[in-house]
Amino acid sequence: MGNPSFTIQHLNENPIASRSTEFVERKGIGHPDSICDGIAEAISRRLSRRYLDEFGQILHHNTDKVQLVAGSTEPAFGGGEIVDPIYVLLGGRATKTVDGQRIPVDDIAIDAAGDYVDDHFQELSPDMVEFDSRIGETSADLQSLFDAQGTPRANDTSVGTGYAPLSETDRIINGLEPELRERISAIGEDIKLIGWRTDDELRITVAAAVISRYVSDISEYVNVKERIADTVTQYANKHTGRTVHVDVNAADDLETETVYLTETGLSAEMGDDGNVGRGNRVNGVITPHRPMSLEASAGKNPVSHVGKLYNLVATNAAKRIHQTLGAAHTEVKLLSQIGTSVTEPVAVDVDTTARDDEEIRRIITAELETIDSLTRDLVTGDVQLF
Repeated sequence: MGNPSFTIQHLNENPIASRSTEFVERKGIGHPDSICDGIAEAISRRLSRRYLDEFGQILHHNTDKVQLVAGSTEPAFGGGEIVDPIYVLLGGRATKTVDGQRIPVDDIAIDAAGDYVDDHFQELSPDMVEFDSRIGETSADLQSLFDAQGTPRANDTSVGTGYAPLSETDRIINGLEPELRERISAIGEDIKLIGWRTDDELRITVAAAVISRYVSDISEYVNVKERIADTVTQYANKHTGRTVHVDVNAADDLETETVYLTETGLSAEMGDDGNVGRGNRVNGVITPHRPMSLEASAGKNPVSHVGKLYNLVATNAAKRIHQTLGAAHTEVKLLSQIGTSVTEPVAVDVDTTARDDEEIRRIITAELETIDSLTRDLVTGDVQLF
């Protein structure tokens, strides 16, 4: 790494733990925004592998412009029907021609998107989704940055952020989604959770799409809601000493039987649209009391796009500072400048309770120097992005 402007501010306490209020949100993998994130990243991985296989290197691409337009259904207890499919527009840019050889980017993207849906959503088959690829040719200027010899150069001027450790509320909200999906088969993959922590209480609101074929009437639906509430309460009580309150599908009107009933376990089937980058940050949660980048990490190329890489590097560095130096709180912010080496941010800003500035610099430098291995892990799908 070169010589970035390196600023370290020492804190006396964890500013989140000292707050009387904290909000944390998680959009489950079946939320429309998360579906877009997952598809965008699946396309990037598939293209990266194709580029590596045919040309020995990952060529420039950004497939982070996926948009979902909800379909329509007629849910009914015991099972209803799909009326209109979900429409997914695959956008972005990619290298489509190399030395006169045409790369079938749109076909690759549609295949990757269909496989992602098939692998992750039990009640949603690919024929319930209409995919339309409009991925354009990549910018020649950005490709020149990407093809530079040696370390790739940043293809954007951007900020990446990360923090550690996760708060108690972060951990509870992050852990509830797999717990609910494992224990309750009647709910789909679209589970949205919001936690509101005060000094003495934790209030959790759950929106969980109930699958119609698992409930024959309103009483069975109510039973599913009660099981969700019990599961959330039990899980939260294992991880906090605060009083836990839980609300499930708060918009339901049981008297009119207007409830969160779906055919696929996804709100995307009937009116909830989605876009890449509107959901969870790379640590799996949305945290309005923390600094967050608005960059969409999913779908950006894993070699030179700092909008993806720096959020991960900053998060990993903060974790190491927490683990190595025992920091009760660390925030790392990395600023890139287009055209500079991705391993050399122009500025690094750290807020931490740790006091060993030399070790903090060493840790962040080490994380930046492992970007090559981070790229490999991204291509194999071993890195959480949402």
